[in-house]
Amino acid sequence: MGNSEIIKLIILAVYLLAMLAVGFLTFKQNEGFEDYVLGGRKLGKWATALSAQASDMSGWLLVGLPGAAYLAGVEAGWIAIGLGIGTYANWKVLAKRLRIYTEKAGNSLTLPEYFEARFEDHSGILRLIPALVIIIFFTVYTAAQFSTGAKLFEMLLHVPYQVALVIGAIVIIGYTFLGGFLAVSLTDVIQGMLMFFALLVVPVYAVVQMGGVETITEGVLGIDPNFLSLTKATGGGMVPLMSIITNLAWGLGYFGQPHILARFMAINDPDELKHSRRIAIVWVAITLVASVICGVIGRLYFINSPLADSEQVFMLMVDQMFPAVLAGIFLAAILAASMSTADSQLLVTAASVSEDIYNQYIDKKADDKKKLLVGRLSVIAIAVIGVMIAFDPDSSVFGLVSNAWAGLGASFGPVVITSVFWKRMNRYGAMAGMIGGAVMVLAWNMLEKMFADITIFQLYELLPAFIVSLLLIFIVSNATKEPSEEMYRIFDEVKASSRN
Repeated sequence: MGNSEIIKLIILAVYLLAMLAVGFLTFKQNEGFEDYVLGGRKLGKWATALSAQASDMSGWLLVGLPGAAYLAGVEAGWIAIGLGIGTYANWKVLAKRLRIYTEKAGNSLTLPEYFEARFEDHSGILRLIPALVIIIFFTVYTAAQFSTGAKLFEMLLHVPYQVALVIGAIVIIGYTFLGGFLAVSLTDVIQGMLMFFALLVVPVYAVVQMGGVETITEGVLGIDPNFLSLTKATGGGMVPLMSIITNLAWGLGYFGQPHILARFMAINDPDELKHSRRIAIVWVAITLVASVICGVIGRLYFINSPLADSEQVFMLMVDQMFPAVLAGIFLAAILAASMSTADSQLLVTAASVSEDIYNQYIDKKADDKKKLLVGRLSVIAIAVIGVMIAFDPDSSVFGLVSNAWAGLGASFGPVVITSVFWKRMNRYGAMAGMIGGAVMVLAWNMLEKMFADITIFQLYELLPAFIVSLLLIFIVSNATKEPSEEMYRIFDEVKASSRN
């Protein structure tokens, strides 16, 4: 290992130790289970905004999106536009009402607990089904994030994959186990700032190093005259309308992502959410645009040595273009992107195990200390399973994860957004919407494989599943028993509070 690799390794080690330090510093602030899973609803506006967006974007922002832009040029920006619109709508439309409703509906700490309290469900179905969905999807998703970080160490620093996998998992387990939601949120703030800084500096530095905007523009257009067009496809022709709709549809997924919604639920003052929204939207807009630009510039930078794996474009640009110290910092940003999602999903999953499974079906009399212990042990158990899933570097983890966004978005999104805006909705409509959305995602995937040549089935499964879920919610709710007077009363209180 050369001096350059040693410097990068030291910087990454310091970063990992700093994340562990946050866990130790926040350990004593967890006096009860609510503190552990939602930080006692004491999150500030900056922490809410940055932790929500850092946990949202994951390694996709520094790996997947630049890779897509490397291949397709500015056309890849359609998915960024969809995610930008979805982010804004989630903050603007849903955040405040969900924060108020989860507190008024039994001070719900998890999304499954909120469903049960909101619809006065005494059967346990509205708590069990979403809890199982969260546990299954997020355990696999966490494994994927572990794998991303390990492959970074393996490729650039020549650290064996399995060794890097275990080290990264131990660090994430450490600060999540110790500090819970506060540690996860504070580390996400650090990670969000690091990601933002990297995406600001890398494209600007690259433009200067490669001769300026005009030189890069001419070079990129020389590769393909449509490379900088949002509407014209590389290779010729217009971008298909179905492709645009599919990419924009990704934005719908935001309404059903438990690790993002948990940030809305945790803020100290619901009125501060408007300030958090502004911070979040600025962060998202700048990072998404910068990410696409990195991919476009990378296509020209590697013109003489095309990449076999387009998703390596950002990390290889950083590794080859910058001095060792800066490269180490920016590579830490890639690691941060994976960790900021893994820790959030790990905590949400552990909360569901403790609150929605253990407390409801194993020990209904469990006190705060016991639930806190189960939550912490669940962090370890879930992470160990995640490591086992990701232990084979050639495993198909990412294939399993590819539908997670659609699955969660279609199962939970329509139910969540309708629950805070339509008072006539009842538990039967919620069950139908949740199950129907999940089934439609699976069915659409099967239809896509069976009828690959039919254009409509190329549509991202989230959109048809989201529509089906909404229809089922309205049809079944209207066809079944009307909600109780108490449900109406709480709904009206939330509606009035949301206006203030």
